[in-house]
Amino acid sequence: MNSLKGIFYGIVTSVTFGLIPLFTLPLMQKGMEFDSILFYRFLFATLALGGMMKLKKESFRIERRDIPMLILLGFFYTGSAMFLFWGYNFMGAGVATTLHFTYPIFVTLLMFLIFRERASWVTWLAIILAIFGVSRLSLKGTELSLDPVGVVIVLLSAVAYASYITAVNRSRVRDMNGRKLAFYVFIVSTVLFAIKAGTNQGIQALPDAWSIVNLFLLAVVPTVISNITLVLAVHHIGGTLTSILGAMEPVTAVCIGVLVFSEPFTAQEGIGILCIIAAVTLIILTRTIQKTLSSVVRKIRPRHA
Repeated sequence: MNSLKGIFYGIVTSVTFGLIPLFTLPLMQKGMEFDSILFYRFLFATLALGGMMKLKKESFRIERRDIPMLILLGFFYTGSAMFLFWGYNFMGAGVATTLHFTYPIFVTLLMFLIFRERASWVTWLAIILAIFGVSRLSLKGTELSLDPVGVVIVLLSAVAYASYITAVNRSRVRDMNGRKLAFYVFIVSTVLFAIKAGTNQGIQALPDAWSIVNLFLLAVVPTVISNITLVLAVHHIGGTLTSILGAMEPVTAVCIGVLVFSEPFTAQEGIGILCIIAAVTLIILTRTIQKTLSSVVRKIRPRHA
């Protein structure tokens, strides 16, 4: 029963995150800049999470020494959201979300480069597969089908999110309550986007009532709900299976792009998306694959001795 609950929460997490384009693209079509959209997104998400914590009588107290790390995490989370939304100007939302989904590969690379964590042959195979998948999305024959600047921008969103995950896992705040952590990260993101919007065109007024609804849903569904169900999924089925179910993120975004916004979808893009999903799955299952192969080798060896 707990496993079924965990699988349900994992699917909800990935599907809700994949719905970001559904609420974002109509706002961009109304002329809203992504700085303003993201300011409202994180402001509403902060208020929603704060209200939830208040109802559950959870403590808002943090230690002073945790503040620098929370600010750093806020910068990483802000960068991830900013680059992903910026990427929507260069390519379809489904393709952008798929490129963003390469973040587990960048987590592995960061752990290898910064913390000297050894990478196995399965990891390097996954990285090669991911590169092939990105090339399938980006190339049409020998010509670029996607703007290379857009590809770099969206991959930067994956790097920023990978940096966020790595920093959480390698710092004291990993033991902090998930809602409290998200609450303070969202506060930092709200302030940063307010500053960024202020240096450009300023925070835009909301165009109409429907835009307010989209912003509220953007703040609640792929931000607050996805964060809560993520914690619940990890609690019930662990991080590995939850991460595998995350493959529903790009699938959902692609479906939204094609069915709702009439974005083109080719067989080549399909191959690229499948390669990236396969690569990420390999990264997540690296240890399981290695253990299974080692077990098989141990069983086979005596027979040929």
